[in-house]
Amino acid sequence: MKTTDRTETPAEVRAGDPAVTLPRPAGRVLVRLGPRVAIPVRRSSLVAAALSVLLLLAAAVATLSMGRLGIHPADLPSALMGEATGKNAFVLNRLRGPRLVVAVATGAAFGLSGALFQSVTRNPLGSPDVIGLSAGSGAGAAAAALFFPDTVPVSVGALVGAVAAMALVYVSTGTGFRNPGRLVVAGIGVAAMSTALTQYVVYAVERDKASALTAYINGSLSARSWDDATVIWTVLLVCLPLAALLARPLSIGEMGDDLSTGLGTRPGRTATAAVALSIVLSAGAVSVAGPIAFVSLTAPQIAKRVTRSGGPQLVMSALLGALLLVLADLAAQQLPFFDDLPVGLYTMAVGGVYLGYLLLREWKRPV
Repeated sequence: MKTTDRTETPAEVRAGDPAVTLPRPAGRVLVRLGPRVAIPVRRSSLVAAALSVLLLLAAAVATLSMGRLGIHPADLPSALMGEATGKNAFVLNRLRGPRLVVAVATGAAFGLSGALFQSVTRNPLGSPDVIGLSAGSGAGAAAAALFFPDTVPVSVGALVGAVAAMALVYVSTGTGFRNPGRLVVAGIGVAAMSTALTQYVVYAVERDKASALTAYINGSLSARSWDDATVIWTVLLVCLPLAALLARPLSIGEMGDDLSTGLGTRPGRTATAAVALSIVLSAGAVSVAGPIAFVSLTAPQIAKRVTRSGGPQLVMSALLGALLLVLADLAAQQLPFFDDLPVGLYTMAVGGVYLGYLLLREWKRPV
């Protein structure tokens, strides 16, 4: 990948000349992907993405090296090259390695899912959580634990519950996923019913099972395996190119349906595709880590603020989602005040702070 930064020049079009130089907005650089593809990207977005990657790498090193069982930083390079033995091999291959890899992909999936959904609804408080996906997955996990305790894994129940909740929302709106207002209202109703079922199951099952179930429905990364990592990375890598194809139509769609239709896009189809992709990403993340709250809500908004630009900010949302979840999981593992709390409780705390910030901002606005 090569970036170039040229001064702006007027468009030059000559008869029979296939090379046309188009004007480039100020403050952008061209990211070249091969000889024929050049994408204009804001400098602020490139800087923010680079800093996010560096912070994510630092958090990953801290996850693997901190604590009594951590791998010494000097031993990390050789361990990552396959030369780990004894305790280091156990930590890297069984205890923390799969957990870290799952956290990165799950956070990226949640962040990308939230960016797609918020762009469609044009609502900073929109996320797949709002339309009942997380609550539905929790209800599915609870139903699996109560009715099929020895036959259906909890993670499979969570996936089935998420899909069933989204199918119910799709049918109950009467317009599928095309109308954001109806989508949110239907989602709130489905979330309420799903939460009622989950609470009943937690009350009805045995105490030990209820404790394990409560940890899962709050979102947990403990005891993750390489199989879980394979599942979520497969979902993420399949969805990333599809999200890239939607980036431009979504940016145009944020200008309004009338204008986007006039520019040749189809806002209804774009909204349906974006919501469906958002649901697939969230369902994949939920199937391996449970319904971790607020990552899909906060990551896209942080992305918009650090890049100081409009549009869905899909790449930055994925990077920041991964960073938020890795940091939350690091806190869950290393903070001495609490023992083995689900990572979802830490993301809830971050989400509560974010919502409080939004509320204070609204209070300070002149009427």
